[in-house]
Amino acid sequence: MRGHIDIPADLLDAVRAAMPEHVHLSRCEPGCLRFDLHESPDTPGRLLVDEAFADRAAFEAHQARAGASAWGRLTLGIPRHFTIEDTPA
Repeated sequence: MRGHIDIPADLLDAVRAAMPEHVHLSRCEPGCLRFDLHESPDTPGRLLVDEAFADRAAFEAHQARAGASAWGRLTLGIPRHFTIEDTPA
């Protein structure tokens, strides 16, 4: 999955503070092959996401875990702009 999420200015400090834990937990998940999350150097408040999981089940488990986490609660309702590509079998 690749894409971005534009964080509103009033949440940006809280999101920045939560990012290290979110990245750490995501990278520790079974089936995580890659998980990169960083701020865009060109667009203030834009987080760039690049992640890969071993299979659809691992990706769906990540989505469920992240959605139920502090990160998920903090970023709930912020539109995501992602492209999801299936992992080759």
